[in-house]
Amino acid sequence: MRYLTLRKRAEGFGSAHTGTEHHWAMTISSVGLTFLVPVWLYIFGKALGQPHDVVVATFGSPFPAIVTALLLVVGMRHFAMGATVMIEDYTRGTTRKALVIGVTLLAWVVAATGLFALARMAL
Repeated sequence: MRYLTLRKRAEGFGSAHTGTEHHWAMTISSVGLTFLVPVWLYIFGKALGQPHDVVVATFGSPFPAIVTALLLVVGMRHFAMGATVMIEDYTRGTTRKALVIGVTLLAWVVAATGLFALARMAL
């Protein structure tokens, strides 16, 4: 009979040594979003219901465009990191890899599409 200590049973299931880095990345992005979201909602709220040319002029000016771009990039990065943690917790194997790639791709496609639309308004 083999006697395994608790340490031996846990071997191989240890830390990936990226928990602190991930925690700080999520914390910093969430603090950034705490300031960006209310400012963007104020800008969006003022543009809501306005004619097309007013909305284009609003988001074509520098401050709203920069806030919107930051919100897209930081928000989608935060989403990708959070969704990746959920996927890693509940899936295994090839499914995990495919879902992580899919979520990351989705986040960057949404950010790129938003930035492209924002750039078109600025022209």
